[in-house]
Amino acid sequence: MGGYADCDDLWPRFHATVQQHRTALRDLIHLPVQTNEVGRSAALLGGFLDVVRRTGLPLRLLEIGTSAGLILRWDQYCYEQGDEGWRDPHSPVHISGVFGNAHPRFDVAVTITERRGCDTLPVEPKPKEGKLTLQSYVWPDHLERFRRLASAMEVGERVPAQLDKANAADWVEAALANQVHGVATVVFHSILWQYLASEDCARIERAMAKAGQAAAVDKPLAWLRFEPGRDTAEVRLRLWPGGEDRLLARSEFHGTPVHWLISED
Repeated sequence: MGGYADCDDLWPRFHATVQQHRTALRDLIHLPVQTNEVGRSAALLGGFLDVVRRTGLPLRLLEIGTSAGLILRWDQYCYEQGDEGWRDPHSPVHISGVFGNAHPRFDVAVTITERRGCDTLPVEPKPKEGKLTLQSYVWPDHLERFRRLASAMEVGERVPAQLDKANAADWVEAALANQVHGVATVVFHSILWQYLASEDCARIERAMAKAGQAAAVDKPLAWLRFEPGRDTAEVRLRLWPGGEDRLLARSEFHGTPVHWLISED
């Protein structure tokens, strides 16, 4: 990171800083870490595009563990691979060169009808405090992630999304109680599952299975997950009617690089 550090002096300075701010730190220590990593949009991109290709419908987005909802704006970002790309090249958020030798087909037009997310403690990216909170979760030497986050917060200020403070299982059950005709409902999450209580995971699985049974061609349901696999993170998609579960890609936990696994001729 550059600069100079006198290692013999580090501990006394750190200790003094903690003592100086101990009241604020006692309150902050109880807050959960929310890595609203914009790079994960690249890992999820192929899943969203696959739903549109297979259904031909607009998307209704429902994100569990949304934090500040920055990934809910995934379609407002520009993804580039060599001379190819998807979405507006004038977007302030550019995610470039992350797909390697294979990538999802980019010839897909997407319409979003609804952006909703839930979190036990959603972060509003507009106030200065919200921006500082999001920045505090980025490792200090990851400069590219800071740049992407700043640009994504700019997008978040102009593209609305509904962020609900709610328990994940309660929220999913309520959101899927009445399915919407004429759209593909996509429930998605990224690096979240391990943080949920086991009973909430079971409730969400039951809610998805029940809603999947009620899905139809004019009201399909998708479950898009970017979660830890055996050695790295995996992108999996289940789409009803049918309910086939497919492994689409593997990726690092911050979403890049993405190893796309599906052949799309």
